[in-house]
Amino acid sequence: MITTLGHTGLRVTRIGIGLAALGRPGYITVGHAADLAGHTDVASMERAAHEVLDAAYAGGVRYFDAARSYGKAEAFLASWLDARGLGRDDVTVGSKWGYRYTAGWRTDAEVNEVKELDAPMLRRQLAETRALLGDHLRLYQIHSATIESGVLDDHEVLDELAQLRATGVFIGFTTTGPAQAQTIERALEVGGFDSVQSTFNLLERSAGPALAAAHEAGLGVIIKEALANGRLTDRGDVPELIAAAREAGATPDALALAFVLSQPWVDVALSGADTAAQLQSNLGALEVKPEGLDDLAQDPDTYWRHRSELPWN
Repeated sequence: MITTLGHTGLRVTRIGIGLAALGRPGYITVGHAADLAGHTDVASMERAAHEVLDAAYAGGVRYFDAARSYGKAEAFLASWLDARGLGRDDVTVGSKWGYRYTAGWRTDAEVNEVKELDAPMLRRQLAETRALLGDHLRLYQIHSATIESGVLDDHEVLDELAQLRATGVFIGFTTTGPAQAQTIERALEVGGFDSVQSTFNLLERSAGPALAAAHEAGLGVIIKEALANGRLTDRGDVPELIAAAREAGATPDALALAFVLSQPWVDVALSGADTAAQLQSNLGALEVKPEGLDDLAQDPDTYWRHRSELPWN
């Protein structure tokens, strides 16, 4: 299960865990509110996050992916690392900058996060991340870079990232939307990046060729939303996957994750589990051979339109 992240030499695992649903009471994962069962106070959510992180570590997971906008995800991860006595050589930690969490711990907020991809935001959020994660931070990523954001041509940002990279922190970027491929291609032209994190799953495969090119160029490839925010689970809206999983004797989420892991250019696929039981089910992907899933791909615009309509909680 242990592998390396591109040319970085960082030790990661084929399945990592993303903390987007663990650090805040509101998120767009299907069934998130039901999983929380009303236990949305900070102390309860921290305990729940630690339970999932414990299950992940016991299951062999060694890559943990957070972000400044994930509510208290970095704080929960930091308290878990401290409580378990885990050092930077025991796990690999990545985080992201570029969005501010604005929901105020509410599940009915009109605005949950605000994007600011500029140098002042980078400096401010890097300081906040380092205050929490210290030298555990090994990979720092631009959160949802796009062509139209201009961040890949912002020389002040790129200079700041280069200085950070010179200190030994690896630099990555994440992508979003139907034009992910163009963003990846532009980042490869710009240079200075060690990893890319993109959405790729049974429904949304458009970034595949660009991700393969990034991997060939030496970048580590991390896949997010491999389960399409819960749509590719037994709670989801893809009956063909549920039928295929039943035929394979597997859970739908494990089969969907196995499809992602079968791509030769994928280093890590993130689990977005918000319960230990979901995490255990996700880990079943390591034992499943994906078959009979060729006809599920959607047009990117259709996929991203549907994603934009998913309710928070």
